Amino acid sequence: MSRQQQESQGVVLTGYHSNAELLPKTGPCEPSCPSAQDLESTVPRTGHYTVQQNQSPHHGDKSGPSTTTNSTKTTSTDPASLLNPSIVACPRFQPSSCPRHSPNSKPRPRPPCQRCNSQESLDELEMDDYWKEVENITRSGGGAGRGEGGGEGEVQEEEQQKIPEEGEQEEAWLTEAGLARLFDDSLAADQDQEEDSTVFLSTLTRSQAAAVERRVTSLQQTWLRRRNRQHVPDVRDIFRPPEKDEEPSKLKGGSENGQKDVTSAAEIETELNVEVAFSEQALTYRDNNQKLNVITSPNSPDDKLPNFKLLRDKTGQTRIGDLSPLDMKKVHRLVLVEATALFDTAGIDLKAHKAVKVKTKESGLFGVPLATLLDQDQRRVPATKVPFILQRFISHIEEEGLDIEGLLRIPGAATRVKSLCQELESSFYDGVFPWQQLKQHDAASLLKLFIRELPHPLLTVEYLNAFIAVNKLPTKKQQLQALNLLVLLLPKANRDTLKALVEFFQRVIDHQAKNKMTLNNVSVVMAPNIFMFKGFRSKVTEQQEFSMATSTANIVRLLIRYQNLLWTIPKFIMTQVRQQNMESHRKLNKERAVRKLLKKITTEKPSEKAVSEESSQGFIRVQAPQFSKVSMAVQLTEELQAADVLTRFLSQESLVAVKQEELCLYEIGGNIKERCLDGETYMKDLFQLNPAAEWVIKSVQR
Repeated sequence: MSRQQQESQGVVLTGYHSNAELLPKTGPCEPSCPSAQDLESTVPRTGHYTVQQNQSPHHGDKSGPSTTTNSTKTTSTDPASLLNPSIVACPRFQPSSCPRHSPNSKPRPRPPCQRCNSQESLDELEMDDYWKEVENITRSGGGAGRGEGGGEGEVQEEEQQKIPEEGEQEEAWLTEAGLARLFDDSLAADQDQEEDSTVFLSTLTRSQAAAVERRVTSLQQTWLRRRNRQHVPDVRDIFRPPEKDEEPSKLKGGSENGQKDVTSAAEIETELNVEVAFSEQALTYRDNNQKLNVITSPNSPDDKLPNFKLLRDKTGQTRIGDLSPLDMKKVHRLVLVEATALFDTAGIDLKAHKAVKVKTKESGLFGVPLATLLDQDQRRVPATKVPFILQRFISHIEEEGLDIEGLLRIPGAATRVKSLCQELESSFYDGVFPWQQLKQHDAASLLKLFIRELPHPLLTVEYLNAFIAVNKLPTKKQQLQALNLLVLLLPKANRDTLKALVEFFQRVIDHQAKNKMTLNNVSVVMAPNIFMFKGFRSKVTEQQEFSMATSTANIVRLLIRYQNLLWTIPKFIMTQVRQQNMESHRKLNKERAVRKLLKKITTEKPSEKAVSEESSQGFIRVQAPQFSKVSMAVQLTEELQAADVLTRFLSQESLVAVKQEELCLYEIGGNIKERCLDGETYMKDLFQLNPAAEWVIKSVQR
């Protein structure tokens, strides 16, 4: 190999070797609070990275060429720090899962590397912060114990992820999609279930229908294998040629003969098309690339973060929380099928884990399920969406100022964090906790501890693998589309909590000129706190963990950068919801027509005629039953927006003591159950889409 070829190859990070395993170990930790070594220990710490020559020209070290095949980087803390045996990690949380090195390995000099200022890719020195955070978490044993005594509870927590048995995944998927009758004969006689499934299936796109068909076929094949398991296989079955259904699996492999491997640079298109199903767009992208004999790589070091924007929809953008619970159930089913179809187009087979019940605390702050936290908080303040303790951590950090350097990265003092945790558990709800004495870095450490200590991951056991698999999709656009769908699939409590966090992270990043916390820095530090949970590291190999490091940091980066897009419902999903509602209405109207004919009911005709006359003259009737002005007529014009209707209402209703942002114009009935309108919705366009709707002004809690 020539010298020039060597220089273009770069290096790959293969391991971080810490002296943590050499530290003395003491008895068990307090079950209710973290080890005093949470996040950062006062123990002198050294370690080095093992670096290996990269053979791929697409993953070169951006900081400069290197011909070194193995090198190390040593880091250390303040040498004046003293070892305090009373705060060393507990034996049951030994850092044995940390990547280790051979005792005979010797550190070698490493070529100098400068931190990259670009926020478009993650450089090696920024990943240094990731491994420091992992080491801190490992030393602390993940923080507070969740069980009520240790022993038995710990075993249960280690098993919170369970790989489903053969066929279970398909059954669970079809059940979650509301299609259980496709495999459960006991539901075949349920007329309502059958009609619901028929309406749902009739609105699916080509790729969505293919995703459903694949799961049903796979389940049927599983049942067939179970029945034939006791039989001696026929030799013709063993050596049969591959079926057509198996051909798409070829997409999982690398480049084939005659194909050129092309890395994806910055996305040329920055506009997101939300009118066409994401899986259909991905199918077109894949087919076009196959015709051009091209394979794209999603992990190019030159990948950029494009400035994506949504194509403006005149019927209004729909955010999470704008729809009624009934329509959100339809959204969940459609999004599940669409997300699966999108991953299918890239040949990514998601092996979803099944959450198992774990022993958890029924009260308190740390190690308490989100649902339990919200229940106890909602008894104090109804409609609370984010746990009080998390809200308080965020507000305290912001009140003290976001300009402090290293916020979120620099850990608080370990002994104080342990003491503060215990004090919060006993005094938070009594309102006597001394917040004025809480330091910034301690508060940030407690915030990260709270996230890690949730009994199940914030991104849920069911969808955690799907979030990680997003990086396998071939383009940044598809990765963003997949994240949009996965955010919609999260339970409401998890989704609202995640939103509060990414909004806070963005506010920290907005002060990066002073706090030195860029988008990449925040993403790298928070990734292990969001993606790691008790028992996780014992279930992955070192190679998998290193592979996941950059991947998980990239996911957090996308969640922060594109949060304004991710918490919206794509228009094509809304179109499918409207189609389902219309189909249901048609069947319902047929039944009503028969009943009216039998009973000769004609009392509703005048009101229908009145509405029809008003609408035909270009007016809509806007109702406001909560206020003294019950209704008003509004003329539809090309430029009339929902915000204009609210402004006109407030100008006529002088007794209303609410601000415009506290009101919402709702679209109710017709082909939607209920929808809070975006202020920039063009009313005439929406009226044409849903002429049977009623328009109601109500107060809304943002």
